[in-house]
Amino acid sequence: MQRREFAGLAAFYLLGGCSTRLLGAQKLEEMYGLIGQMKTAEGKRAEVISALLEGTRDMPGNIAYMIAEDLEDPNSIWITEVWQTKTDHANSLQLPAVQAAIGKARPHIAGFGTRVETKPVMGA
Repeated sequence: MQRREFAGLAAFYLLGGCSTRLLGAQKLEEMYGLIGQMKTAEGKRAEVISALLEGTRDMPGNIAYMIAEDLEDPNSIWITEVWQTKTDHANSLQLPAVQAAIGKARPHIAGFGTRVETKPVMGA
C-alpha cells in the first residue's frame, strides 16, 4: 500500500469513527418503557380510551403505545408505552395532539394506580 492510499484510508476511518461518536451520541440513551394504570370515572372508560387513541398517533420516537382494558375493573385501563428514548417520551407530552387528548380525557380520569418505568431490551 502506498503512503497516499494509507493516508486516505486512515483519514476515512478516523473521520468515520468521529462522525459515529458525534452522530451516535443520542443513541447512547437507552430505550424507555412505561406501564401505567389509569382509573376512569364510572362508565367513562370508552371515552378516555377514544380520546387517548385519537391523540397518540404519529408521536416521534414512539415504538409502541397500547391501551388495554382491565378485565377485573370496568373503570380502569392499562397503558403500555415503548419509546426510543426517555427524551422522546418527555417531548411527546408537548405535542399539540397529545395535549388535546389529555384535555379531552382529563374530566373523565378519576386517578392513577400502579406506574412502572422500564428499560425494554427486546421486541417481537
